[in-house]
Amino acid sequence: MLYDFELAGRRVRLWQRRGESYGHVLMKALGYAMFVGSYPNLEIELPVGLRYKPDLVSLNEGEGGRPRAGARFHFWGECGMVSMRKVAWLLKHGDAERLVLFKTGAGVKAYTRELRDSVEPRYRGKGRLTLVNFAPDIAELAAGRSIESVPEGWYEKIVV
Repeated sequence: MLYDFELAGRRVRLWQRRGESYGHVLMKALGYAMFVGSYPNLEIELPVGLRYKPDLVSLNEGEGGRPRAGARFHFWGECGMVSMRKVAWLLKHGDAERLVLFKTGAGVKAYTRELRDSVEPRYRGKGRLTLVNFAPDIAELAAGRSIESVPEGWYEKIVV
């Protein structure tokens, strides 16, 4: 099923794939709306040639599409269920300046504790790993699919 969103002043069309929940599609849309202002070249589900494909990604590109010095990715976003193994791999090998995990109605304290226990501090330091937990009723709050910006009351943000 195809969904049309108006996100941060841009029309964005997202496919809901077989087996994918609307909640997962909505998290990608909301994540895009939250971070496209900081990462103007933010893309949704762009293959990057690694073990994993990001739900959201901002490449570190210079002129002519060549990589600039620093991490390969400015931003990597993962929505929904993400294993601790995947989070650890992305932080160790994914070459991203920032990894943001998007959840809906998650048990934040327990999940944050598990992240801290599973990923060594050297890989998640300096605000590199962030958890965004959307309110359980986010589907109702965003029902119009026209989101200029995501109000702070719709989520909780935790730097891990």
